[in-house]
Amino acid sequence: MKENIIQQKSFSFALLIVELYKKLIKRNEFVLSKQILRSGTSIGANIEESIGAQSRNDFISKISIAYKEARETEYWLKLLLGGKYINKEEFNHYTEEIIVILKLITAIQKTVKKNN
Repeated sequence: MKENIIQQKSFSFALLIVELYKKLIKRNEFVLSKQILRSGTSIGANIEESIGAQSRNDFISKISIAYKEARETEYWLKLLLGGKYINKEEFNHYTEEIIVILKLITAIQKTVKKNN
């Protein structure tokens, strides 16, 4: 089976987000932690759904949702930094990962549109 980079990246990122969630809960942060857990793990879930899509339109829909969830996750990371729940180093680490994911999804979207 061919290696699927976006599938692997989104899964690895979800694991990072789960760890971040655990750290935030220990610091008694319950609102933003749930938001970033939902959006950060939803990226990979929608990538998985896109892989099993029933049609081209279904694929486009799922990959587009994954993109939106990645953007939302980036927003929650900015809030966590602004609220001093994470430091600049942590923020940069997570942001580097999410930027790679966004670039991969964007490339996929462009390829699908070009081939449509």
